[in-house]
Amino acid sequence: MNRTLFTRRQVLATGLAGLAGGALSPWIELLHAGSEEPRFKISACDWSIGRRQQLDALDLAKKIGLDGVQVSFGDVEARYDLRKADVRQEFAAASKRLGVEISSLAMGVLNRVPYASAPRAEQWVRECVEVMGTMGQKVVLLAFFGQGNIKNKPNLQKEVIRRLKKVAPLAEKNRVVLGLETWLSAEEHMRILDAVGSPAVKVYYDLANSNKMGYDIYKEIRWLGRENICEFHCKENGFLLGHGRIDFHKFRDAVNEIGYRGWLVIEGARETGLSLMDCYLHNRRYLRAVFNR
Repeated sequence: MNRTLFTRRQVLATGLAGLAGGALSPWIELLHAGSEEPRFKISACDWSIGRRQQLDALDLAKKIGLDGVQVSFGDVEARYDLRKADVRQEFAAASKRLGVEISSLAMGVLNRVPYASAPRAEQWVRECVEVMGTMGQKVVLLAFFGQGNIKNKPNLQKEVIRRLKKVAPLAEKNRVVLGLETWLSAEEHMRILDAVGSPAVKVYYDLANSNKMGYDIYKEIRWLGRENICEFHCKENGFLLGHGRIDFHKFRDAVNEIGYRGWLVIEGARETGLSLMDCYLHNRRYLRAVFNR
């Protein structure tokens, strides 16, 4: 890890970063407020349970026994486009009726309409930030895969930084966080976060993606710390949770050490020959057992 970045994170972690540290503290609490009991809540991505940008994702989550759903903020004019006030009201009513929360929003649409280059993507992120303010949502995942990949593309990374600097003041005003989910390492993420210089931009940490890239995820989580991670995807590719590459007990130890108290969001984690329901009942039970939930 870069020595300069490591020193910066140590300073922030110990609360001695002067004005920068003071600015970050309330944003850390914003992400973790109200989750002291229980300490962790478990949700799933709406696309992973086959309900991308659909209201009945909440119904299915209830049947699985989840605490919430990560809901897609996607294409304009889709049936359940959260830009529409009546759609937001439908989600709010269903959430209250079922007792299933919206854990966060996600812009997977950026995988095919890249944030680094598409003008409409930049506008969509601004629209999402404004919507989050009306919904009381704290986190949105900004995806950088597929056509939106910025790994080993310094010019695209510079453009992402430029665009994030433009939208960050609006995110700060609405007290929401933009979570970057990419193929980048912890150090590469920190270069972007440092360049943007806003507490409203953090890392959305995906366990399986980082593991696939060969990063030591347990060290990266500790290195980034609670102040730089907004949420986690608890993910496996082609395996149920607990059956694959990720050691979830070591993950638990890492998040305990940094004091994370937010959502654990299940993504993927399906095995051939098992129904979606069987897979997600297992995944939910497994995470609850590991985290004593």
